[in-house]
Amino acid sequence: MSYMTLYRKFRPDNFADVKGQDHIVTTLRNQIKNQRIGHAYLFSGTRGTGKTTMAKIFAKAVNCENPNDNGPCGECATCRAIAAGSGLNVLEIDAASNNGVDSVRDIVDDVSYRPTEGKYKVYIIDEVHMLTVQAFNALLKTLEEPPEYVIFILATTDVNKLLPTVLSRCQRYDFKRISVDTIRDRMRELLDKEGLQAQDKALQYIAKTADGSMRDALSFLEECISLHMGEELTYDMALDALGAVDTEVFSQMFRAVRARDVRSCVEVLDEVIMQGRELGQFVTDYTWYLRNVMLMQTGEDMESVIDMSTENMARLKEDAASAQREQVFRYIRVMSELSGTLRFATQKRVLTEVAFIRLCLPQMEKDADSVYDRVVAIEEQLENGIVAVAPAGAEGAPAPAPARKPMKELPKALPEDVSRIVENWNHLCSEGKDGVRSILQAATPSLSADGKLELVFAEGDMAYHRASGELSRQDISERLEEEIGKSVEFTIREVSHREMEDTVVDLRKLFDFHIDIDDVTE
Repeated sequence: MSYMTLYRKFRPDNFADVKGQDHIVTTLRNQIKNQRIGHAYLFSGTRGTGKTTMAKIFAKAVNCENPNDNGPCGECATCRAIAAGSGLNVLEIDAASNNGVDSVRDIVDDVSYRPTEGKYKVYIIDEVHMLTVQAFNALLKTLEEPPEYVIFILATTDVNKLLPTVLSRCQRYDFKRISVDTIRDRMRELLDKEGLQAQDKALQYIAKTADGSMRDALSFLEECISLHMGEELTYDMALDALGAVDTEVFSQMFRAVRARDVRSCVEVLDEVIMQGRELGQFVTDYTWYLRNVMLMQTGEDMESVIDMSTENMARLKEDAASAQREQVFRYIRVMSELSGTLRFATQKRVLTEVAFIRLCLPQMEKDADSVYDRVVAIEEQLENGIVAVAPAGAEGAPAPAPARKPMKELPKALPEDVSRIVENWNHLCSEGKDGVRSILQAATPSLSADGKLELVFAEGDMAYHRASGELSRQDISERLEEEIGKSVEFTIREVSHREMEDTVVDLRKLFDFHIDIDDVTE
């Protein structure tokens, strides 16, 4: 017989062998025991958590001649036929490659024939979210009211793509990500059966890397075993086989970032690449290390939730004490953004280097947490005695006084027409054409040097560009005339945000003006 991979060789064939999904096992076992079997089930969850395996066990259990508490007996002719893939009553369909309406119509036609052996005909549709809308519509009626001898089991990794009409016809079971401890114990059990040796630390790392997927964990385990055949699998071997990096390297990188040492960061990254490590995995693992630093900062007794050796734990505590919590939050944000970008990037090294330069140089960013990091950097410089150097030739000279903001020159008197318009500004902005209202709402009414009404807009405001058009000017003029009953001359002007704050007089304030937002936005 040809070689069979671990995850296929040790695929569970009864409920007792299914790990990490006890809530679903208990429910299905009780349904079979009490003969309360539904007609349609939906198994949803991430890859490798046992959806298709559970569907096959359930299909065998409902047709088994001698079922027990663990589901199918595995000995009867029906169980053996289904396990071998020759059972006529269990039809497994891959919706990823058979997603058209014709495939579903074949199922609908086949449903009308009773099972030739056993009690039920079970249709397992894997990756059901890949079916087209037409295919779903063709299946809906049969899915809602199938014959009493038919069971549908739909499996999907993306339940959000299913139509609500499909969800409402199924009993839904969400498969959880399997815990690290459960995956590790399962791998230890299988290695004992295979007569192979592995360190617990190596299995723990493989289980964590699998991210809740038992199938991925067994695939990783087989990859590690194949690379070091005949030897005990150690932690370093697992790192080498999976292209991962030891925790000590993450601490080196963290300390280089904290020291804002770009060169050291690039050198560490270059060493990682030269060792053949995969950058995507490195970024993921480094983000996980930052998560551990964050947990260590948030409270005491966190050692129990962080899987790490005593030596690495001591180093982690030092790293956590050397940084502010807000800084670590920023590091995690930048690394998370990078992790999502690397999946589709061709220049992974360049993007990774840029991300670490951003960590070292918070002045490259303008968001709040980077500003905090910049303040921390200044405080550290002051604590270390690094101060700003005065310009040449300024020795002994007093520091120049800070520039004063130019005073806003208030108008001595307002022309009657302008005064009436400003007094009625609220009503002016709430009536008329939509385009004119939006322009006036964005404008600040002021007075020009020659005593005319001036509509002032902040730099970059799209309302200014709309107001500059000839038609818009005409519409504004008509709206002003409509408001006070006479023609009013006006100008428009665009100013910088600083000028708006320092020199532009908002005439509404002269009238203790208040804008009713509800009126304006109606």
